[in-house]
Amino acid sequence: MQGKLRFMGSKQRTYTPEFREGAVRIVIETGRPIPEVAEELGLHSGTLHSWVSRWRRNGSASSDRPAPAASGGRLRDTERAELERLRREMSEKNKRIRELEMERDVFKRCMALWVK
Repeated sequence: MQGKLRFMGSKQRTYTPEFREGAVRIVIETGRPIPEVAEELGLHSGTLHSWVSRWRRNGSASSDRPAPAASGGRLRDTERAELERLRREMSEKNKRIRELEMERDVFKRCMALWVK
C-alpha cells in the first residue's frame, strides 16, 4: 500500500503525512464510519480516530500543534464564525440580564408598596 512505511523488526508503523491526510479526507468527505475506512486501509480504527480528532482540532492529521492563523493575523473562516456566534450569544445573555434586572426592580417596588 502506498504511503505506509514499515521498519524492519519493528511493530510500530509510520505513515506519511500525505497518507494520513488522505485517510482523514475519506472519513470527513464521505461521512463513512472510521472503523470501516480503517479496515479498508489496513489501519487500527483507534489510529484513524486519533488522526480524525487531531484534524478536527488542529486542521492537520499529522501535527499536534494548532494550525497557524492565516497571514497577517487574520482569523480563519471557522474562527470568524465562532466569534460571531459567541458575540450573538453574549448579546442575547446581556439582554436577558437587563430584562431580569428590570423585573427585580419592579418586584422590589411592589414589595415596598405592599409592606406599607
